[in-house]
Parts: sequence; structure tokens; C-alpha cells
Amino acid sequence: INTLKDVISLKFKTMQSDGILLHREGQNGDHITMELTKGKLSLLINLGDTKTHPPNAQINITLGSLLDDQHWHSVLIEHFNNQVNFTVDKHTHHFHAKGEFSYLDLDYELSFGGIPVPGKSGTLSRRNFHGCFENIYYNGVNIIDLARRHKSQIYIVGNMSFSCLEPQVVPVTFLSSSSFLALRGTSGQDEVFVSFQFRTWNKEGLLLSSKLHRSSGGFLLYLSDGRVKINLHKT
Repeated sequence: INTLKDVISLKFKTMQSDGILLHREGQNGDHITMELTKGKLSLLINLGDTKTHPPNAQINITLGSLLDDQHWHSVLIEHFNNQVNFTVDKHTHHFHAKGEFSYLDLDYELSFGGIPVPGKSGTLSRRNFHGCFENIYYNGVNIIDLARRHKSQIYIVGNMSFSCLEPQVVPVTFLSSSSFLALRGTSGQDEVFVSFQFRTWNKEGLLLSSKLHRSSGGFLLYLSDGRVKINLHKT
């Protein structure tokens, strides 16, 4: 649909820190991509042909953080003439595209969750989205409803269901400064392999401590001024 004004809105939730949420591309490599990168949401507008257009004719706006927390996050893109509003969870970045949008040669096709033709454009991570969408609207059109009713305007690629499968991951929250988990060590072993993910707003805190079996030493893994540090000690 060729319109003077584009309004795209959706909600998403995921535990993956990277993935393409939206992509629209033209014949000359011009493209608009909205993508999660390290838990932040980026809106990239690229004219593609750097020989014809100046290098600064590219826009990359990043909003939000820790968006891969398996909670619903709302996104809104409003484009009218050269004015663009990019909103993530009620935080809006308003910018003027300085004429670049008048050059954009875009196909009138939107893809959600990935890029239709692999390797077609130079996006950031090229990784398809893995998670849940709801309330996808393009200029008032309910995209998910059209897909669920198998309307000809929409085609589906890959495995997809119209429900959200909750991941089988059980987190643990330490509600006080005196809370912790303890695991008995296995006698006779002097090697430790540990992996975990964590989130916190605190800049200080003990993450892990362990004593070595055959010596009086051990190690501490901790946060100090927002950085992860390890302290090894052995007599």
C-alpha cells in the first residue's frame, strides 16, 4: 500500500538478545531495519548506494535496554514526510530525516521477524527474531489476524504458531542481602565449571564463591562498580 504516512506498531517479548523484528527493502539496497542488538532496539535507515548519496545519509537510532527479559515491550514507528517518531515503551525519539526519505526506493513489502531473502542486505546481525509478537498493526491493518486466517496478502515462512510458548527457564530472585544458594562440592574433584546469567541494578555484590578441595584457597566472583571481577586466593 503506497501511503504518505506509515504507522507501524507491535508488542514483543523474547529471551534472545539479538534478532530482526522488522525489515523493508528497495531495489537499490535502500532499507529500513528494526532489530534487537544486545538487548537494545535499533532502527536503521540506510540509503544503500554510498556513491550516489553522502555517507551521513544513514540513520541509526537505539532505544531501550534489557529488552530480552521475556516481558512485553511496545514499539511504535510513525513516519510522515521526513518526520519520524520512534517509540519504545513510551520513550520517544523524534527526528527529521533531512530529505533522505525522499530518496528511499522501497518495495511495498514489510517482513516481521526476519529478512525474506538471506544475505540481501547489510543489516547488523542478520539473525531472525525468536520470540513472541502481538498486536502487529500496519496503518490500522491487523497483520496477525490476516496471517491466522491465511489471507493472500500474507505469507508465512518457517515454523510459526499463534500462541506464545513459555520457555522452560526458572529464574531465582534473591530478595535480601543475606539470601544465597549453596551447593555441596564433590569430594576428590578440584575443578569447578560454572555458568549462569544474571541481572541486577546494583553495582556491588558477591556473585559466586568457592573453596578449592585440596588447598585452603578459593575464588570469589563479584561485582565492583558495575564490573565483574574475580579474586583468586591460595596459600
